[in-house]
Amino acid sequence: MTVTSRFSRTGLAGAWRDLDRGERRSLVGMAVTVLALNIVGWGVLFAFVVPGHYTVHGSAFGVGLGVTAYTLGMRHAFDADHIAAIDNTTRKLVAENKKPMSVGFWFSLGHSTIVFVLVALLAFGVQELAASLSDDNSDLERWTGLFGTLVSGTFLLLIGLLNLMSLIAIHRVFREMRRGAYDEARLERELDNRGALNRVLKPVVAAVRAPWHMYPVGLLFGMGFDTVTEVGLLVIAGGAAATGLPWYSILVLPILFCAGMSLFDSIDGSFMNFAYGWALARPLRKIYYNLVVTGLSVVVAMLIGAQEIISILTVKFDITDGLLGWIGGLDLGAMGFIIVGLFVGTWLTAVLVWQYGGVQARWESGLAAAVPPERTAAVPPERTAAVSEKAASPE
Repeated sequence: MTVTSRFSRTGLAGAWRDLDRGERRSLVGMAVTVLALNIVGWGVLFAFVVPGHYTVHGSAFGVGLGVTAYTLGMRHAFDADHIAAIDNTTRKLVAENKKPMSVGFWFSLGHSTIVFVLVALLAFGVQELAASLSDDNSDLERWTGLFGTLVSGTFLLLIGLLNLMSLIAIHRVFREMRRGAYDEARLERELDNRGALNRVLKPVVAAVRAPWHMYPVGLLFGMGFDTVTEVGLLVIAGGAAATGLPWYSILVLPILFCAGMSLFDSIDGSFMNFAYGWALARPLRKIYYNLVVTGLSVVVAMLIGAQEIISILTVKFDITDGLLGWIGGLDLGAMGFIIVGLFVGTWLTAVLVWQYGGVQARWESGLAAAVPPERTAAVPPERTAAVSEKAASPE
């Protein structure tokens, strides 16, 4: 596996200059799409809906509902399942030397598609479906909710297991490095070795091999209809679909919802792409950073995936007491904000400690003293020169 070193040369300040054409096109495409959603959503709201002075049962149907829909989208981008799926998949693709700049963007588009489709059905008169989904006791709402939770929980557990195998391999290299039994080629081989479990999970995990593959994953996550109900209830509660409001006044709500969610999911995915890219730019960074962040990814994915599976069991078997009942009833909405803070804080701490703590100088000097001369002599001259150049680098 060959990893580019652009992050080691310039840092984040010069990252844009070092992006290749495809990555720049990806960033621009995401920005244009998110901007278009915002322009269409807010433009239709202020140009057509607000001037119409529409009311539903005596209440204004305008800016207030638009802001509410946008805010709900922003909040849902920080849901724990979104953060775990995007960040774990980004780590996986970066480790495979791919360019997952738009992982969060495609995931949010897939999730948003479900929101838009249902509210479109509302706008065009499929109100029986809306009533079923808004009724917590309906069979449709119950089974779609169980299906969506099962899909997202299983996906998170699988991606967590894959990252756990990577974590074990990295830790094995770390132990060998501390004993002096280390060279860069060995590290590369260990990081490429995914273990036996990967061969079992390969048919499932290999499905996400490019950022756009997260679109169907987002679709499946959205099948729970939890976000659809949030937006749909805005329309249903006001009776908008039943009182003859124009179709565009109803569809503006999911557009604004999608605009808010795609903005923050895209930011999350892009940020983690840069963070993981920085970590993989040098061999010692791979160990130093990935031991912490990969461990965090595994914990987050496994905990959230397990909680979602347990929540299905508690609903299916009507478990309300004890440890299972408590776990199944946890509200993971606020946890998403904590997870984002942990990822950002971990990365910033890693950069600061690396930059000002002299980590690379200490470790490489220790390795030079620990590795036997004959082992060092076996390293090709060009690799030795490359390592020496890295050791002399101020970063």
